[in-house]
Amino acid sequence: MNDPELEAELADHSHDHSHRDISGGWLRAATFGAMDGLVTTIALIAGVGGGGAGRDVIVLSGLAGVVAGAFSMALGEFASVGTQNDALDAEAAVERRELAQHPRAEQHELAARFREMGLSEQTADAVSREVHRDPELALRMHISQELGVSLDDKPSPWVAAVSSFAAFAVGGLIPLITFLLGYGSLALGLAVGGVGLLVAGALTSRFTSRSWWSAALRQLAFGAIAAGATYLVGMLIGVSAA
Repeated sequence: MNDPELEAELADHSHDHSHRDISGGWLRAATFGAMDGLVTTIALIAGVGGGGAGRDVIVLSGLAGVVAGAFSMALGEFASVGTQNDALDAEAAVERRELAQHPRAEQHELAARFREMGLSEQTADAVSREVHRDPELALRMHISQELGVSLDDKPSPWVAAVSSFAAFAVGGLIPLITFLLGYGSLALGLAVGGVGLLVAGALTSRFTSRSWWSAALRQLAFGAIAAGATYLVGMLIGVSAA
């Protein structure tokens, strides 16, 4: 290659054109885990505190909620991702069988999809023929075009489970920090939880196109709605119980 301008552009492209790893299953699980941990614990202590419970009951309820929620999140993520992968494997088996029984029809179908993408008929036919010379490549291309997923990027159920467990536990402990340090103020605990929501929301903006302040305020609003609802329930039950 003797094109200095192209070489410079390729070097600049390789430096700037990079993507975050969002295919491993950990990002979604960790994000939902942390958010759920924060919102669930904030709502839980708001409800218990609103009912008139003291510091010891709030700590016990909060820690029990963190443990239960972390296991629930982890098991749910493991089952969800595992089921998703099993479904993808089942569809791959169906597609593999179709490629073996109807190779020409499948090749024609792939060429038609290439034409829908904007390729000329000649190019689409040529690419489809080239792809179908390799059965495994043909399988992956059909799965990608027909299902919009990749056989090579299946998320790990274990990664999703561990990520959600750890993230939920960390997020869930934040609103309990002041109570664990010996303070009994419900307002202080909720304020710390609110700060955690703002920080968690702002961090998620790094993986999206949303501004950090918008993501932070959105998450704070979600937590406030949940806390307000459970606080009201706690007050009603606490008053009636009294």
